[in-house]
Amino acid sequence: MSPDELPEESEQKQQDFYIKLRDKITAWYEKKTDKKPEYAEYILLVPDFFYLLVKLTLDDRVPAIDKAKFAGTLAYIFSPIDFVPEAFFGPLGYLDDLVLTCYVLNLYLNQQEEANRKVVSELWPGDQDLLGTIQSVLQKADKWIGSGALTKLKEVYETFTKKQDKL
Repeated sequence: MSPDELPEESEQKQQDFYIKLRDKITAWYEKKTDKKPEYAEYILLVPDFFYLLVKLTLDDRVPAIDKAKFAGTLAYIFSPIDFVPEAFFGPLGYLDDLVLTCYVLNLYLNQQEEANRKVVSELWPGDQDLLGTIQSVLQKADKWIGSGALTKLKEVYETFTKKQDKL
C-alpha cells in the first residue's frame, strides 16, 4: 500500500500523533531555558524520525523485511516498556527510541546505499542532513543512554530480525 492509498482517517491519525508528539517535545525543550543539554535538540527530531518510519513502513519501494523492521521500531517507540521510559522521564525517555531508530535506519541505508538513500531522502520531513544526524546520534549514544543500554537495544533488534528471517 502506498502512502497515497491510505484511508483519510489513518492519515489524519498519523498527523495528529505527529503534531502532539512535536508539541510535547517542543514544550519540554522550551522549559529548559537555562542550560539546554546537548541531546535536547536531537529529541526535537523524534517526531520527524517517527514520521519517516511510518512513511517507510508504507512505501512500496521498501522491501517487506525492511518494513517489518521499521514497524518493529515503531512498536518499540509506542511501547511503555523500554530502557528509558517516557512515563518516568518525559521527553528524555525518547533518547533510546531515537538511538534505536538511527541504528535501524543506518543499517537500512548501508544495504543498498543509493536506492535506499533516495527513498529515505524523499520521505525525510526534516531540514537537517539526515545522514549526518544519524551518525551524530550513534556516536553520542553511549554517552546519552549508556553503553549497556545501547548494547541491549542492538540485541533486541537482532533478536527481532532473526525472528523475522525465520518467517
